[in-house]
Amino acid sequence: ECFHIPFQSGSNEVLAAMGRGHTREKYLHIVDRIRSRIPEAAITADVIVGFPGETEEQFQETLSLMEEVIFDSVNTAAYSPRPNTPAALWDNQIDDDVKQERLQRINIINKKHAFQRRERLMGQTVEILVEERNVRLPTQVMGRSRHGYIVYCDGDIDDLKGELVNVKIEETKTYFLAGQRVE
Repeated sequence: ECFHIPFQSGSNEVLAAMGRGHTREKYLHIVDRIRSRIPEAAITADVIVGFPGETEEQFQETLSLMEEVIFDSVNTAAYSPRPNTPAALWDNQIDDDVKQERLQRINIINKKHAFQRRERLMGQTVEILVEERNVRLPTQVMGRSRHGYIVYCDGDIDDLKGELVNVKIEETKTYFLAGQRVE
């Protein structure tokens, strides 16, 4: 119930310059199809800011796509030239200060949406697959929900590793949930 669908940019012009095989409209259609069939599905993505030639207006299109979709999490990065890629040689490189400022703005939205998407699970019981001990609190285990969310609960890793357990969510944070095991 978790779909990772990179969009890279919300601007059709930037997507074309990147050589991506999709448009903003095609991307939103895919998201709509998923959400119409699995309304609670988690959607994660990748985005690059500061691709050569990206204008402030084109960057705003990326922000508006994020506001429209409300992702569960987005891997964000500022463009950096890669060897043997055409864009690395283009004259219209974006200044590093501009890239960093855009990255900060996009990360503020990303964190807000990540929290909103997790907050909806407060008080609900979710099934998790226990993966490992919580390194910060060894009396807890860490697992992942069907949405791909990290969830912490009390338990012994030696007894629970690889097991499916139900956890009633009592705490929501930007990138994790915590609660009590329930039968």
